[in-house]
Amino acid sequence: MNSKLSHSQAVVLMVVVALLWSTAGVVTRHLEAAKAFEVTFWRSFFTLLTLVVVLPLWQGWGVWARMRAAGGVLWLSGVCWAVMFTAFMVALTLTTVANVLVTLAAGPLLTALVSRVFTGHRLARRTWGAIVVAGVGIAWMFASQLSSGGVEGTLVALCVPVAAAVNWTLVQRNRQQGRQLDLVPAVLVGALISSVVTLPLAWPMAASAHDLALLAGLGAFQLAIPCALSVVCARVLSAPEVSLLALLEVLFGTLLAWVGANEVPGSHVLTGGSLVVGALLTNEILGWRERRTAAQMQEPPPSIVA
Repeated sequence: MNSKLSHSQAVVLMVVVALLWSTAGVVTRHLEAAKAFEVTFWRSFFTLLTLVVVLPLWQGWGVWARMRAAGGVLWLSGVCWAVMFTAFMVALTLTTVANVLVTLAAGPLLTALVSRVFTGHRLARRTWGAIVVAGVGIAWMFASQLSSGGVEGTLVALCVPVAAAVNWTLVQRNRQQGRQLDLVPAVLVGALISSVVTLPLAWPMAASAHDLALLAGLGAFQLAIPCALSVVCARVLSAPEVSLLALLEVLFGTLLAWVGANEVPGSHVLTGGSLVVGALLTNEILGWRERRTAAQMQEPPPSIVA
């Protein structure tokens, strides 16, 4: 699967990943007793269990030997995932779903900056344009959310795009340097670190059986599987592209929280979200046209048979 993904397939897969990621907010709103760090612990723990089963089935039992040989890069990526896992769920318990997701939307701006500094990646003008337009939308939504409170949750949520920017750039740099290092297991490392760190903070445990069922679902289908797939996509897409497509989580998550948990977004969120999604679509459509034109120009002219 890793070597066969085309650019278009990677884009579609990242859209699916964003949809799966977006379910966290609405599911969290239906928890009965679990709070803050306990929510984070159980989601990370179930993610860890899922990956312990899925990775050997997907990559073979040799995955454990490859993890031991991967060295510091794997653990650095794992730390980034741990920060994202932990900060995201804690932020959801401190403020609204829309507020958290809007804060995550700062990801492309931070990723573009980190990628430009550490990998020298040059961005197309269309991508810079998309980032600027998305930034306007983010600022519009962000101002509204801050005025209604939730500053503490916003600051915690800000850790997520910072860690994501470092992580996507790390994956891209690893690819550019020609290393065949598999960073999919870094998701498992991140879940392990998050579980260990949040376990002491989760006491006393209060989660009901209902809560555990929901958190198990989040661990497997909202975190483990889509996060592993996102690393696969990052091997084909540039770091800014991954981060831009991940912004769809803002749209999907806000809509799901609206429909499934009655968290009605304000007009600022709807207007700003439209700018963000419009920037994403425009960037991808223009990019697709550029690649199609380039492919057509490289095709040899048809031979004339007498």
